[in-house]
Amino acid sequence: MQNKSKLIPDRRKFIGRIATGTLGLLSSPVLSMHREALLEQGADNGLSKAVGYQWQIGIAKALITPQNEVWLAGYGRKRVAYGKIHDLWAKVIALKDASGKRVVMVTTDHMGMSKTVYERIFNKTAEQFQLERSQFMLTFSHNHCAPCLEDDLVDYYPSDEQQQQAVKEYTLGMEEALIAAIDEALHNWQDCELYAGGGNCTFAVNRRDNKESEVPGLLAKGIPLKGVVDHEVPVLAAKGAGGHYLALLFGYACHPTTLDFNTWCGDYPGFAQIDLESKFPGTAAMFFNACGGDQNPLPRRELALCEKYGKMLSTSVEEALNKPMEKISSNLKTSFNYVDLAFEELVTLEKLEPIANGRSPLHARWAKRMIAKIENGEIFDTSYPYPTQAWQMGDELLLIGIGGEAVVDYSLRFKKEFPQKTWVCGYANYMAAYIPSRRVWEEGGYEGGPHLDEYGHPAWRWRGDVEDKIAASVHKVVNDTKKGHS
Repeated sequence: MQNKSKLIPDRRKFIGRIATGTLGLLSSPVLSMHREALLEQGADNGLSKAVGYQWQIGIAKALITPQNEVWLAGYGRKRVAYGKIHDLWAKVIALKDASGKRVVMVTTDHMGMSKTVYERIFNKTAEQFQLERSQFMLTFSHNHCAPCLEDDLVDYYPSDEQQQQAVKEYTLGMEEALIAAIDEALHNWQDCELYAGGGNCTFAVNRRDNKESEVPGLLAKGIPLKGVVDHEVPVLAAKGAGGHYLALLFGYACHPTTLDFNTWCGDYPGFAQIDLESKFPGTAAMFFNACGGDQNPLPRRELALCEKYGKMLSTSVEEALNKPMEKISSNLKTSFNYVDLAFEELVTLEKLEPIANGRSPLHARWAKRMIAKIENGEIFDTSYPYPTQAWQMGDELLLIGIGGEAVVDYSLRFKKEFPQKTWVCGYANYMAAYIPSRRVWEEGGYEGGPHLDEYGHPAWRWRGDVEDKIAASVHKVVNDTKKGHS
């Protein structure tokens, strides 16, 4: 382990940034060789004239490992990081179709982002790069060995003013790094073709139906585990000159909670990305979490298991690449919609006061904050704006983005309801809360019960129509893409 890092007051030093967009990738020996060969054939600065590519891609990455004492996010307790297993990254992929329409996806190793942070990043992106909201998707792996961010799970941690300021400074520096990386990606285009495929990976376990302590014994005996899962590994491959992989975007439905120690690490998605980038030099490997709100990597709590799961996932991606993949035609259509998710019951002073004096520090902090709002005359909203979006890529691929910790039922449902290849990116844009399906809501438990207080909402639970509302909004954005709306 490395020594505890020192608090650095300069915001620019709170994180490090390394951009490896098009310019960086083209400087690699592999891509340089391909480019020189094309130039010898009489190609000019665009590879498309030589090989007839229909897509363009821009890629960049930003180093987001904190250089200060920002606490680690997740698990609801004070955790100061000591050293790192490997660095944390934000990565950007920009795509442009034959008509010139663009989209930008940002993936990060963070646990979650608040609506506050998402809106700041999007507004800067819209202003500087003229992107509509539907053209921008911000995702995070939900990794629990990442730093806290501003306004995310504000009542979770016993933070003092110094720590809150450290989190704010880190967050602002991280935002600057993301905008710089987006700028890098959007100003350095490479020609490419896109291909979609998929693999299978089996370490995700439905945590609602299987006790963590019992899973190792069940697996050893060959006894099937219970509960619904989604073991699909969607893979989008961008190929450039000579068939070189420029970017690999892949997903999986599972919490990155293999580890719970006080060390920076990207958990299994971090190891998977590192493994792929080592096997395919010059390639940007990018992970998105599908609907893994009720899925855990089991067994867990060992670094060796974390590395094992990362390897299993990267192997699944490789297997997908070795199978026939579907070429994506160059036509982008996008849509975005907010849907109001209603709260079942708003908080009241009568119900808050015993919680404020209760035994749970987390819930006491939340209750006291709610009481202060009520005493200051604040009127609470009865619902919460929930983001849904769709990217239709040619006729071949539909990418759906939904916010929060959606349970696996959502990805399984939408893959059945839409005829084309459909992928669902959960944890898209910002952390709303756990998002139960109707089934999970009726069953209750942690993912479906009264948990909204932990996310800072003025309520305990969603209304029972939460799945119906989200599904209607998803169908709206998908239908809008068919109409050419954005």
